[in-house]
This record gives sequence, structure tokens and C-alpha cells, in this order.
Amino acid sequence: MSEPKAPTPAPGDTYKGWLFKWTNYIKGYQRRWFVLSNGLLSYYRTQAEMGHTCRGTINLATANITVEDSCNFVISNGGAQTYHLKASSEVERQRWITALELAKAKAVRMQDLSDDSGDECPTTPTSAGQGGGNSRNSEVQSTLRTLGSKVEDLSTCNDLIAKHGSALQRSLSELEGVRLGGETSEKIRQVTERATLFRITSNAMINACRDFLALAQAHSKRWQKALQAEREQRVRLEETLEQLAKQHNHLERAFRGATVLPPSQSNPAIDNKGSAPGKGDASDEDDENEFFDACEDVQEFITVPADPKYHRRSGSNVSGISSELGMDDGTTSLDEQSLASNPESPQSQEVVPVRKRRSRIPDKPNYSLNLWSIMKNCIGKELSKIPMPVNFNEPLSMLQRLSEDLEYSELLDRAAKCKSSLEQMCYVAAFTVSSYSTTVHRTGKPFNPLLGETFELDRVQESGYRSLCEQVSHHPPAAAHHAISQRGWTLRQEIALASKFRGKYLSIMPLGSIHCMFEKSNNHYTWKKVTTTVHNIIVGKLWIDQSGEIDVVNHKTGDRCHLKFAPYSYFSRDVARKVTGVVTDKDGKAHYVLSGTWDEKMECSRVMQSSRGGENGAEGRQKTVYQTLKAKELWRKTPLPDGAENMYYFSTLALTLNEQEDGVAPTDSRRRPDQRLMEQGRWEEANAEKQRLEEKQRTTRREREREAARTSNPSEEAEEVEIASEPSETTYKTETLHGSHPPAYSSTHQDNYQAMWFERHVDPVTGEPTHIYKGGYWETKEQGNWDCSPDIF
Repeated sequence: MSEPKAPTPAPGDTYKGWLFKWTNYIKGYQRRWFVLSNGLLSYYRTQAEMGHTCRGTINLATANITVEDSCNFVISNGGAQTYHLKASSEVERQRWITALELAKAKAVRMQDLSDDSGDECPTTPTSAGQGGGNSRNSEVQSTLRTLGSKVEDLSTCNDLIAKHGSALQRSLSELEGVRLGGETSEKIRQVTERATLFRITSNAMINACRDFLALAQAHSKRWQKALQAEREQRVRLEETLEQLAKQHNHLERAFRGATVLPPSQSNPAIDNKGSAPGKGDASDEDDENEFFDACEDVQEFITVPADPKYHRRSGSNVSGISSELGMDDGTTSLDEQSLASNPESPQSQEVVPVRKRRSRIPDKPNYSLNLWSIMKNCIGKELSKIPMPVNFNEPLSMLQRLSEDLEYSELLDRAAKCKSSLEQMCYVAAFTVSSYSTTVHRTGKPFNPLLGETFELDRVQESGYRSLCEQVSHHPPAAAHHAISQRGWTLRQEIALASKFRGKYLSIMPLGSIHCMFEKSNNHYTWKKVTTTVHNIIVGKLWIDQSGEIDVVNHKTGDRCHLKFAPYSYFSRDVARKVTGVVTDKDGKAHYVLSGTWDEKMECSRVMQSSRGGENGAEGRQKTVYQTLKAKELWRKTPLPDGAENMYYFSTLALTLNEQEDGVAPTDSRRRPDQRLMEQGRWEEANAEKQRLEEKQRTTRREREREAARTSNPSEEAEEVEIASEPSETTYKTETLHGSHPPAYSSTHQDNYQAMWFERHVDPVTGEPTHIYKGGYWETKEQGNWDCSPDIF
């Protein structure tokens, strides 16, 4: 053990450190991180788990502490919990025993005080406008109890000093009676004199402490009144400041209403405040009950700081990145540049007031439902074929969730300004990771779109882009998406979902490619999505993980970025939700290293040198060592709005997706009655409406099948067409399990259904069959002529 020695714990302080805990006869003692605080002893697998996963806690107020040998000791609370612990050395064990005994004594005193505090601490009645009076009074009483506890600790220590000082002096006095040599007797007399001085000093300190205790007891009531007066004055000041802030906000809104501001200054998203969620929703199960595969070689490379000489260079090898990522101290990062400098930015055009979008939706009702009663008969089936009530949904459709990929479209805006394709690749890779940040707490299932359902997202005024989604397939469910920005980029994708329920978890595997094109450079990027896994379907708290690998490829230059999403594992010491990546050119030379988490941020570091070596990875392979410059932040997640936990953990953009708008197509997701009823909290009506829409869709499909059979030649082919109109679930399931993707479309796919706004083509880049936007939607919207739209609701 090479752990640094912890300082001797002071009474009442938090004490932390590594101990070995007995697990079972198979594993034996396992190294765990223990934290002693407020009379509670808790342990974790690693220090990183302190924020989200506590493995166990024992209350020392009712616990017994027993020492077994030089390094082992036992903590038990009477049979329910027993911890067999082992320290690395006898000194370390004694430190823990001392800290535990002091914490136990303090916990017992605090428990006694709390039992007797009912008659001794009267509460101050709360006046009108002071709802927090009781809490403030309780805080004052708690502070006074803490001070009293500290004084008792000090008195206890003084008694111990006096006791041990007397014993020391007695022992030395006895040594004087022993006949020894002259030199030894002289040394003993010197030690005796010093012990006497120690006794005198200790007595003086004891007397001073007694005087302090008497003075504190005499003046405690006066101090309490003075403290209470100060707190009341602070409350009055806070109320005054709050009133002034409200007046300032009212004046600012009045000024905005009288003055037309540019879009960049009146964006309503800036007014939304929130707090970033912690990363502590991994699992509530103990490590004895659930196991995951160990990730022995998650990180395939190692990064080390580059030699300082690279930071002093100003040549071409460093200046190439400075214009966009700000790698040098003397350069300006692109993040700090205003988009107003772009002549194509809408700010340089005619100023148009930005629509004020909503920032809240009705709170989620607290309805209980037995999940296992529904899911137990669905194991092994495809999720799209399971009739699910809206209780498991969120009030958004899959088309709207797909549009949420544009939450951080500003990354593509910055990428469009890059002159280097490698720098552009960094921003595109960060954009691919940012699309998963909205899923970290979103355990609700989106509504399955009806065939022909659409969703438009017009954000030209706010962000310079607009997008359109359409459900182009029902079995397997597939949606086509097309987005175009005035800032020089186009994004298109077609995603088909393959989902399987495995009993304890649900796997969602997106199929299809995402394309991003930039006008100025003609760079064409493609990538695919990773697998999403929902854990603890039956027991425990639901939590989501993203795992897999993404290859972002620039088909024009041959540049590539390999991203790896590390799956969560109890055995891994890395940070949860970790993402790493390397940007390479067409020759395979590494230029940038990306690192971060898919739910928080991504950073970029320029590679100056690379070499093979370092730690041995799996199967004896050596990891690549990259010498990099200081990392620069590419993307950081925007905090969620206030009260997001009551609004399905929606982001600022998600709150506006289902907001009613005039002029949208009759097939738009905003017009879905079941989804609207669920958002309003009327779940029973939403379930009935959902069943009606699904039955209507099945009826429409049967009519389309009969029409396809009548148009075919012989009547005997009708049965064959009816059977072939839907892919075989068994075949599809087997291909998915073996890792290969089923064909996106067959000759009889979707009963010859033709999408309204997208056409089926073979992609010229990837060679995959896909749907590409054929145009006409926005022109039809301007004309207000939706006669061609099908009646699906």
C-alpha cells in the first residue's frame, strides 16, 4: 500500500480512507473507500462513486467496535449489519479506531440532545411573509448544540491530559527510587522536571477552559438573541433585494417590449435557468447481486502533456489550429467569435422579432403501474409490436426526439467556419456526442409515430435552421429527417430502430446512417448511432447507458474520427459515461485526441507526437501514447430548466417541441390527440385515444394491402402479397442477434407505401437504400394548401 498517511482525525471531523472489507469466501477481502461523517460510516467501491452509489452505511450511535488483532476490527449494530474490516497497518487501524470512537461518542451525545430538545428549544411562531422562520431557528439551535458539543470535546481532552499527566509524573517519581548510575539519575531528574512543567501548563489550560465554559454558559442566551437579530435583519435584506430584482426584471421586460432587439439578444433560451444533473443514476443494486463484464482495455491510447517547446513555437505546426480551437495563448477561440461576423448570418439581414417560446409544461402526474404485469409476456419481442400504455411514455413522438439531435446545432455552425477539415472533424465529432446528452435522465418512451406522420422544426430566426421529419416506414419503424441551415450546412438521416427486451434491460439499436454536408468545403461526413440500453426494467431505478463505437468519416478527404463510448461497469475505475476518440487523416496519422462524457462535455487536444508503448492492453497489445497540447473545450451541456424533474427531464428545446403552432401540416406530431392529452395529464383519455389511432392505422393498412392485391395480376397472388407485406419477425430477430442489419427495404416493403415529402433512393456515398427529401414542404406551408396530406389522426 502506497497510500499517503492520513492525518490523525480530530474530534467531529470527516475521516476518509481505504480499508479492506470482507465480502465472501470466494472474493475474500476487497478494497473499498470508507467515509466517516456525522456519526455514519459509509463505503464505496471507488472514490468516484461517492456522488451516486453508496454500497452501505452503518450508524455508529448503536454500533459496537471490536478489535480482533493488529490490523483487523469489526463494526456491528447488533446483527443486522456487520463489517469485518482490515487496515493496511497497525498504525492505520489505530487511527480508524480513534476516529470511530470519537464519532460514536459524539453521535450518542447528539442523539441524547435531540431526544431532550423538545422541551428546551421552543420554536418561534412564523409571521406572515416569513415562511422560513422555523428553519432558521432550528439552524440557530443546531449551531448552538454544535458549539456545546465542541466544548464538551475540549473538556474531555483536558481531562485526559490531566489524567495522563498525573500518571506520567507518578511513573517518573517511581523511577527516582530505583538505584541507577549517576548519569541515568540525572536524566530522570530532567524528565521529572519537564513532566512537572507539563502538569503546571496542563492545569493552567484546564482552568482557562473551565473559565471559558462558565463564560459561555453565562452569555449563551445573550449571544443567541444577538444571532437571531442578525438573521432577521439578513432576511429583511434578502426580501428587499428580491423585491428590487423583481422591479428590475419588470423594467427590463417593459424595455424589451418597447424596443426590437436582434435575435441574439432576445433569445428566450438565455432566460431559462437550471442545474446540471449529477451523474449518480447508475444503479441502486448492491455489487453482490449484479455483475457486468470487466472493461480491461476500454481506453486504447494514453495522452501525456507535450514537451513545453511545442507551446513556444509559432510556426505552421501550431498556428493551423489557433484560428478555430484557440490552442495558443495569444489567439482567440472560435467560441468567443460572434456569429455576426458571418455575412450569411441572419443577424446581418432584416431584424425580425423572435417568438417567445414556452418554458414549462404541466407537471407529470404521479401514477403507479405494475411494469412486470405488462412486460413479462413480451420477452424476446420487438418493442414496436408491444402495446404499451402512455404511462411509460413521454409527451413527445419519436420524430420530435429525432429533431432533438439539433439541440447543439451551434457546433455545426462553428464547423462550417473551419478552414481545416481536421478541425471541422473535431466539431462534427462533438456534435455526434452532444445528441446523446438529452437522454441521460429521459427514461420515458416516445410515442411511436403513425405512418405518414410529420414534424417540422422551424428555428430560422433563433438558430438559422429548419428541419422536417416524416415516418416513412412502420415495420420496422423508420423515420427520415432533413435539416438545412442558413449558416452553411445540411443534415439528413434515416433511422430505423431495432429493439429487444431481455428481461432486466432493454436494448435499442438504431440502424441507418447520418449525413452532414458543408457548402463551402463540400465536405461530406457520415456516421451511425450507438446502442442505447435501459437498465433495471423490472427492479430498481431506471437508468440509461450508451455504448459502442462510432466512425465519423469525411468522404471527400478521407479523414476519420473513431469514437468509443465506454459501457458502464462496476469493475471500471474510469469516469462514468466516458467517450474517447482520435482524429486521423487519410494516411492514419493522428492529429487530435477527443475526450469527455456524453452527458456533460467534450474536449479536444492537439497531438504533437505519438509513439507505441505504455501499458499493455488486452491480449498483450501496446497502447499508443500521444503527446498533446492543453485540452480545449468544444462542447458543454446546457443546464436543464428549473423543475425539469417534474417535466420528464425535458431540456429547453424539448419543452418547445410540442408547443402548438399555426400553419403546420395536418400530419404534424403537435396535432396528435393522444400525445396532447398525455401532456395535459389526462392519461386515461390518452390511452383510449392511442388505441383508437392504432386501430385506425391497422385498418388503413389492411385496405392498402387489399388494394395492392387487386392491382396485382392473378387472384392467387393476393395471399402471397399479404404474407410478404410484412418482414418475417423471426428472420429479422435472428439477423439482429448475430450483429448484421436487416435490409432497410424490400420490394414489398410497406405495401408499396410512398412517403409524402421524401423519395426512396440508393445513397451515392454509402450505397444504402434511404429516403431523401424531395422538397415542396415549406412551399406548401407558405401557400397553406394541405389538401394532399393524408388523414392519419
